[in-house]
Amino acid sequence: MAVSASAFAYVSKHDYQRPASLFSSRLRLSCKPFSASTNMNSFSISPSTSNGFSLSSSCFLHAHAIACFFRFTRVSVHRCRRRYHCSHPHRSETVVVKYAMKAETPSDRRRVVVTGMGVETPIGRNPDEFYNNLLEGVSGITEIEAFDCSDYPTRIAGEIKSFSTDEWVAPKLSKRLDKFMLYMLTAGKKALVDGGLTEGRMEEIDKSRCGVLIGSGIGGMKVVSDSIEALRVSPRKMNPFCVPFASTNIGSSLLAIDLGWMGPTYSISTACATSNFCILNAANHIIDGDADMMLCGGSEAPIIPIGIGGFVACKALSERNSDPTKASRPWDSGRDGFVMGEGAGVLLVEELQHAKKRGAHIYAEILGGSFSSDAYHMTNPHPEGAGVILCMEKALSQSRVSREDVNYINAHATSTPAGDIKEYLAITHCFGQNKELRVNSTKSMIGHLLGAAGAVEAIATIQAIRTGWVHPNVNLDDPDKDVDINLLVGKKKERLDIKVAMSSSFGFGGHNSSILFAPFS
Repeated sequence: MAVSASAFAYVSKHDYQRPASLFSSRLRLSCKPFSASTNMNSFSISPSTSNGFSLSSSCFLHAHAIACFFRFTRVSVHRCRRRYHCSHPHRSETVVVKYAMKAETPSDRRRVVVTGMGVETPIGRNPDEFYNNLLEGVSGITEIEAFDCSDYPTRIAGEIKSFSTDEWVAPKLSKRLDKFMLYMLTAGKKALVDGGLTEGRMEEIDKSRCGVLIGSGIGGMKVVSDSIEALRVSPRKMNPFCVPFASTNIGSSLLAIDLGWMGPTYSISTACATSNFCILNAANHIIDGDADMMLCGGSEAPIIPIGIGGFVACKALSERNSDPTKASRPWDSGRDGFVMGEGAGVLLVEELQHAKKRGAHIYAEILGGSFSSDAYHMTNPHPEGAGVILCMEKALSQSRVSREDVNYINAHATSTPAGDIKEYLAITHCFGQNKELRVNSTKSMIGHLLGAAGAVEAIATIQAIRTGWVHPNVNLDDPDKDVDINLLVGKKKERLDIKVAMSSSFGFGGHNSSILFAPFS
């Protein structure tokens, strides 16, 4: 069984240098093509360098690293070559990206399915209530009640008004934990119950092969803020749990401790792309055989003075305070920034045979997905959407999905002037010829949940697959001149027999992520 791959890049101003510690001399690569091949016993790389240098696996590569790089046992080369003009303020060049990554999936490859869902959102605390409200166009964006924000230019958010941890979290922990952890714990346990894992059934599974991967974009900001205020009085007044309860990983850890799950347990934080990174990495743990079952997703509780104030300082938030339900308006010409939201979304993902063996109900299958980086700017999207295009095309290629089969996209679209259009142009670049494609944004009704957004939107995507209905884009009164209204879902829900759905999330730092879901068959 052999694997082959090729990579190609032109960089007009900068080339790469090998570290002196790795080679006896600093070699300046000419960025010409290189090829790699492997069989069961060997691996070799033969780059074309300015001095004809070549190397083999005996230098520094191990078989395990190769296995991680080439996930599948067979790869059929699918070359994709795109030319992008980079408008970086410090350099201007044309970049050609050529990659080979379309994998042939062997029949024994482990498949990943979704068997449970749990949510905490401004418009629903279970998947059905949440999605029914989305279908009816119910907005959860209101005036902020959590604190006095009368002096703030933004005074609205997608706030969860009545939240209770009763029966889900021990009272002692409920008083101590940051709210992002409480959202995470309740949504995680709800996903387990939804997946049929009651207390009695929990004893029937191998807990050493179950893990938790739930992240947060900003973590326990309330705990940190309160501790800073206490520190102004005296260090002795500080919360002794300040450091662990502010960390994004402790939520996953506490849930694993509560459940006794001993498999891969950690968190990922990639700003607003956090949830998708967590879901895809959880799926990869199952594909790789590290686990049979994972709880994954994201949680966020940013509606506090420092959270709202920080984004106000960025000039990123809508100031449509007089009409909160109309403030979040993706792709509408009157959009003036995003609306903050809070909550959590958690998926129970599972290896197919493991799910079948325990008689689990299967909501959908995760076909795959991908990540990329804009490598352009900390907060602004790439002007030509190069990173987003690369991410979407890699997701299709690695999942062996035809772009014609993707007929629904739950977009990241946050209601910002630049971000909505750049994503729209990337979508039309990749899927522009697909006449069946429908696109919407869940954020039009619940706001932007930052690190939790991707997981909540993944649940909306799965519910669309399950019900055959896609929710409306509310507030799309006057579409931006650069968008085709025929591609976007209107202001009423629409029937759609979904073949493959894509859910995308992008975050500060240029983090891009796309996941492909499909009906299970």
